[in-house]
Parts: sequence; structure tokens; C-alpha cells
Amino acid sequence: MKRGTIVSILLVLFLSGVAFADEVTTNMQSVVLEDFDGDNSRWIVRGGKFLATEEEYPDVDFPFEYQVVPDVWPEAMGQPNDSNSDAPDSPGVLGVQASFTRRCYNWLEFIPVEDEEDENGEPVLRPITIPGRPERLDLWAWGSNYTYYLEFLVRDYRGLVHNIRVGDVNYAGWRNLGARIPNNIPRSVRFVPARRQLELLKVILWTRPDESVAGFHFYMDQIKVLTDVFENPFDGEGLANPEFVQEVWGSEQPQ
Repeated sequence: MKRGTIVSILLVLFLSGVAFADEVTTNMQSVVLEDFDGDNSRWIVRGGKFLATEEEYPDVDFPFEYQVVPDVWPEAMGQPNDSNSDAPDSPGVLGVQASFTRRCYNWLEFIPVEDEEDENGEPVLRPITIPGRPERLDLWAWGSNYTYYLEFLVRDYRGLVHNIRVGDVNYAGWRNLGARIPNNIPRSVRFVPARRQLELLKVILWTRPDESVAGFHFYMDQIKVLTDVFENPFDGEGLANPEFVQEVWGSEQPQ
């Protein structure tokens, strides 16, 4: 083989390697979507039809109620005011007390909502935008050894809703539970802008038909995402900016 041919082949392989490396460049970051600390957001909890509320069952031992409980956090996160800790200065967790009148696949939905209600006094849903191209969602969940399980509910750019199974909570105390986002949930397209964002709609706690539902407590904290926030720069990328598109064309850029 001639020397010039060998050099040409090596050059092609080198340039191909550069192009490939550019395609797989990543900037993975862990981003907290919700920490339940302070008054920066509002969540509500809703349950299935067999949920035992105090209005319908005044003598129930575990009437349904929920609240953000202050000064509570997973100890694995460290102590507040510790410079090496992930715990916030004013920690809090979202907690719920509940019972159901029948064993089955009962559910509790933890839903982010706006601070103000609509004209009918109903909560306004507040989907949480997940930045970048997310790979994994996780949260801290406190279990009391019931064989219940958790799911994330996310919506893609097409408006399709997906259930992502997180894991069982049949243990005692705090654990960090997470799940990879399946590849069949689209997070990008070949068009510009390529990124298509997901939205977190709610977290769901499910009971099983073979488990007691006479009364329990559940807490959760710090919902996070592991996501790739890298974007390939190109000349004219500002023309794909949603704000620019809205200003010039009066239409909404797909996200």
C-alpha cells in the first residue's frame, strides 16, 4: 500500500473520530427539581375513591391529611448548616397520613400546583420542566415497611404521558430511590432545536391488594434528575431561541 494512501486513511479515521467525539460530548449534571424547603412551591395530594377522609368517616383512626413537615430531612444528606452537607438551612419534607376502606390498587397522587387557584377555586396544575436530556429521576422516600410502590408520571413534547416505575417502599426509614428514563420516551429530534423537554406531572404511591391499608404515613424529599445539559453550538443558534421565535413570528417554538 502506498504511503499516500495510508496517510489518507489515517486522516479520514482521525476526522471521523473527531466528529464522533463531538456527537457524544456530554455535560451530565444532577439538578434538584423539588426540595420542599421553605415556601418556594406548592403541592397537593389526592387519593383514590376508597380513601378514608374525615368528612366521610369521622371515626377513622388515620384520617387523610398532608403537609410540608418542617425541620425534617434524611440523615444521609447530612446536617443543616454543614458546609459539606446537601441538607438545606431550612429543611422540610412532604408528608401524608392516609388509610383506605378497601384493599386493592389504591393510589395517592403528589401533584405540583400553582400558588393561586382558578376561577372555580380549583388547583391549577404546575408541571415541572425537566432540563436537558434527562437520563435518571430519583427522590428520597421514607417507608414504613408496607409493600407499596412509587411511580413518576412524565409528559413528553408530543403530549403523551408515561409512567416510570421507581421502586418499592417495603423498608423502614429513608432511602434514595430512582429509575432510568426508558429510551422509548423521546427527549430530542433531528430538527433544530433538537432538544425536546419532558415535564414531571406527579409522583404516585400505589398500594397492593394483598397489603394492609388500615393506616400509614409516607414522606418524600428532594426530587432530582441526572441530565445531559450539553448543546452543540452552531452559527445562528439564537434563531432557534423560543423567545426570538415568539417575538418575530408570534408562534411558539416546540420544546
